[in-house]
Amino acid sequence: MTRKAPVRRRPARRKNSDSLIPALLAVGVAIVVIVTVVTWLLAHVWILVLLLLAAGAAAGAWWHQRAQQAQWQAVHAQNLRYALSQLDALHHRQFEHAVRDLMRRDGCRDAVQVGGAGDNGADVKATDPFGRRWVIQCKHRRDGDRGSAVGTPDLHVLNGTARQLHGADVVVMVTNGRFTANCPPLAKSQKLHLVDRRLLGTWASGSRPIWEVLRELPPPRRSPSLS
Repeated sequence: MTRKAPVRRRPARRKNSDSLIPALLAVGVAIVVIVTVVTWLLAHVWILVLLLLAAGAAAGAWWHQRAQQAQWQAVHAQNLRYALSQLDALHHRQFEHAVRDLMRRDGCRDAVQVGGAGDNGADVKATDPFGRRWVIQCKHRRDGDRGSAVGTPDLHVLNGTARQLHGADVVVMVTNGRFTANCPPLAKSQKLHLVDRRLLGTWASGSRPIWEVLRELPPPRRSPSLS
């Protein structure tokens, strides 16, 4: 009985070498393209110079525009004023942004509007130049002081979250309307600050920062920056 000769498999080298051919061709084409482009640019240096000049001019114009915009925003913030009639006409969310902008005008560079779903009693948060952390709850009334008064339940909510959750040094409730008669005693006992329509008008239409409008604030954490 004769045995069959074993079947020999083709070596894998040839298969691998066949797969390398397209990759080598791609690399070769890429090298040719790069050499061609570089050669062309070297022969037309003036075009490269023009492109660099155009890119530099565009970058310079962009930076100039950014600087102008920042300067305008700074001037706008320093001169920001609101009349009570303007604040009355705002949507409640716009009212929160207006309070944020007033805090920025006063020097609180990090002032941010955070009001919305899940805000835990804070609509605006900011750090003043003295290092104190402010947490502000805003209550907007379309009818001003003729609208419904802000009551003690709102103060209880703010008092329960401002320091514990937000780390507030100064806790403020601000409204373009009015507070009920029970609010001032509660606010005094809990070291809360109320900004009613009268105080808001003084703050928003003038140039005095809010810490000069309010009384009995906690002491500064640091000296104000001279810059």
